[in-house]
Amino acid sequence: MNAHPLSVKAVVLHQGRVLLLVNERDEWDLPGGRPEAGEDHRAALAREVFEETGLGVEIGALLDEHLFEVLPQRFVRIVAYGCTLAGNADIVLSDEHSAAHWLPFDQLGLSAAGRRLPAGYLGAIRQLIDQPASPSVREV
Repeated sequence: MNAHPLSVKAVVLHQGRVLLLVNERDEWDLPGGRPEAGEDHRAALAREVFEETGLGVEIGALLDEHLFEVLPQRFVRIVAYGCTLAGNADIVLSDEHSAAHWLPFDQLGLSAAGRRLPAGYLGAIRQLIDQPASPSVREV
């Protein structure tokens, strides 16, 4: 599994909604990205979320790890963490994504609000939603 590029992703919940971004393929995406050489996964994720959205987050529990076929025969290893906001929910979107949206839980699905939500992302989101609240991973 380590032969594939790694991308760390944040599942951020806030007031019954999950943060989703729109990528260049016009699909829902979770904030996050690739760690720099030698960078800790959690530090990389906090940095990536801030760069992409302007939001500060606290990185919680590991939720999921899976291979995602970004393009035919091009796989990325996705490692998703539950995250909580560390500040306000005002998004300052980078040019990496075309839009950001706080999607209500009841609109989740493979075609959530008219866009494709990859199954692995949906699984990680549902894991966090279904977890009992704890100090390290809870909805704010």
